[in-house]
Amino acid sequence: MTAKTFPANFKSLAAISDFIVRASEKAGFSPNEVYAIQTAVDEAVSNIIDHAYGGEDLGDIEIQVTNIKNGIQIILRDDGDPFDPDIVPNPDISSPLEVRRERGLGVFFMRKLMDQVIFDFSNKKGNTLTLIKFKGA
Repeated sequence: MTAKTFPANFKSLAAISDFIVRASEKAGFSPNEVYAIQTAVDEAVSNIIDHAYGGEDLGDIEIQVTNIKNGIQIILRDDGDPFDPDIVPNPDISSPLEVRRERGLGVFFMRKLMDQVIFDFSNKKGNTLTLIKFKGA
């Protein structure tokens, strides 16, 4: 298990991406799988900054990476406002691009790119997001 804490700002995305790519490559994922994991974590971090904290530099994001049997588990923790993914409407992916909402695909992408996405917002303050990816899945 490896853990790091990053400031919740968009400048941290490059360092977070490097951290996730290294861990995913070390766990033996293919380049396509590494990209999927990296993209899902990028979406998650962006959502934490925008929605849990409501802006940059208002808290930290703790990221814990653990190799599991045939895969990787990534846990992201923040101290922001609780986030309930069930209140996010399903994205409109069938309309022409010019009439779709600009945002709202983060949770959709995370669920498409990862094998398991588990949100825990049971605390009064803060969230725990667990992302799991299996090799070759």
